[in-house]
Amino acid sequence: MLDIIQLLPDSVANQIAAGEVIQRPASAVKELLENAIDAGGSKIRLILKDAGKTFIQVIDDGSGMSALDARLCFERHATSKIRSADDLFTLHTMGFRGEALASIAAISQVELKTKRGNDEIGTQVFLEGSEVISQQPIACNDGTSITVKNLFYNVPARRNFLKSNPVETRHIIDEFTRVALAYPQIAFSLNHNDTTVYDLRSGNLRQRIAAVFGVIYNERLVPVEEETSIVKLEGFVGKPEFAKKMRGEQFFFVNNRFVKDGYLNHAVFAAFESMIPKDCYPSYFIKINIDPAKIDVNIHPTKTEIKFEDEKSIYAIMRAAVKRALGKFSVAPTIDFEQEISFDIPLEKMDERPVAPTIKITPGYNPFLPEKENDNMQRVSWKPVLDRSKVEQWHQLHREIENSSINNLQGELHQKESLTVEGLSESLFTQLYRQYILVNSIPVAMIIDQQKAHERILYERFNGSSTEKNVSQQQLFPQPLDFSLDETALINELLPELQHMGFDLSPFGATTFVLHGAPEEVMVGTEKVLLHSILNQYMHHRENLKLPTKENLAIAIARQLSIKEGKALSGREMKTLVNDLLNCENPNYSPSGKLIILKLGNDAISKMFNAS
Repeated sequence: MLDIIQLLPDSVANQIAAGEVIQRPASAVKELLENAIDAGGSKIRLILKDAGKTFIQVIDDGSGMSALDARLCFERHATSKIRSADDLFTLHTMGFRGEALASIAAISQVELKTKRGNDEIGTQVFLEGSEVISQQPIACNDGTSITVKNLFYNVPARRNFLKSNPVETRHIIDEFTRVALAYPQIAFSLNHNDTTVYDLRSGNLRQRIAAVFGVIYNERLVPVEEETSIVKLEGFVGKPEFAKKMRGEQFFFVNNRFVKDGYLNHAVFAAFESMIPKDCYPSYFIKINIDPAKIDVNIHPTKTEIKFEDEKSIYAIMRAAVKRALGKFSVAPTIDFEQEISFDIPLEKMDERPVAPTIKITPGYNPFLPEKENDNMQRVSWKPVLDRSKVEQWHQLHREIENSSINNLQGELHQKESLTVEGLSESLFTQLYRQYILVNSIPVAMIIDQQKAHERILYERFNGSSTEKNVSQQQLFPQPLDFSLDETALINELLPELQHMGFDLSPFGATTFVLHGAPEEVMVGTEKVLLHSILNQYMHHRENLKLPTKENLAIAIARQLSIKEGKALSGREMKTLVNDLLNCENPNYSPSGKLIILKLGNDAISKMFNAS
């Protein structure tokens, strides 16, 4: 019988290795940027075409390579970082396994130009599918330029699995952002299809965050600093009020390497406990400096996961450092144990003589006399108090009634024509807890959630006819609004819909838009914050609900513009709100499917009081 085990050809082995290391254009970008950093570059340029599918070029002004190194760097496991196994535990560089360039060369056409500072002439190498086509001397600048063309040209199955250009571009920007944040002292630029996307000057971490995400982040950041014998932490967390409903601004860097760590992520979230809603995510940009011998970075092909030797201690330090930072900058309440245990008297009260408290009574009032004899005296008024839990019980009872045959309310619940408030007096509208509206109508009383009701009204208004443009309230002075790159891309995608819904926006520069007008429901001065919140809400729904663009955007706008729990309403405002709600196509449920109207007839109320 013939032997069946054979050694794979190098070209095939390299393609298999490439499948682990280079999964998409963003993977190649990451490896090339890391190599440029390891080369000591102070200025690194990334140039792309067609989301990196046809052209990726990284240019650095680093140390460059000799002619021999320029050839050997494309061999598998060729590395300048490791001489023995012990070196794996003392790594201070990014790339070290010698797989990146070999993997890239196996699935693309590569051109390398490199020159050391002391050399008179540089070296040019051409490769195609791991095969060296040519190598020759060339006049070039100090440093290295590597160009990758037609990624996956010889692996069509892998190329067919690539996503659309916007999706692949977003992945590249993610990788570029991670590297740029890790090394703020290095200048980076990104050019895509002859358009400058980023031009980042060297600086500190705070400046780099503002340059990447927008100058608005300057006022959102709280510094975090902690140094122990185990680990050193430095960086920033976002203030609780700027937490978002989607992930995307959570960055850990261990020895300047971006990592994903759910355990440490939990530590940061624990520090924000009770300060942000459960479905929101705070921003953080935290650098972790630790002895390389205390971690293992070689547990994942892309090196985005790290194993800590003492993760429990680092968790505790991380949580305490973030919590201390939030407290130090008056973001979270703290206890000052150095403060004297005494009464803290305001300065304006220091010279005032304290006055003993008094009890107010109604002289002459006799509870045993007939009521009429006490009419001229001040009486204590009594009003029934409706417990909030009782409202929740009514909600539960309503659900039971919906499915029962005790009364004939089932039809009324789904027929908006059966109820109207146009002829009702404003005095029949009462606000409960500044959250619910009680309509004392006959034959059915209604309790209405004011926020959900307004959400339904606004949702149907903004999601209405495609031919009828929403009213835009023009501003006296147009205002420029700055956004992050991700937000800018999203606004450009949604611009026709935003304009149709009343936001009169026009592009002005790379990441700036000019606002000429906004929907009439928008309060003057809140437009900038509102748009940021709408984009955040839209992204949250797009990731979770997969709704059509217009419907998703209408939900996001309605959620942000709706009146909130705690807002006091006049009788006229309540009547107008209820009347608008009853004129909606679906007045009973909010856009997210929550109940808006609780209808209670006499039979239903009797059942609740008689229930045992």
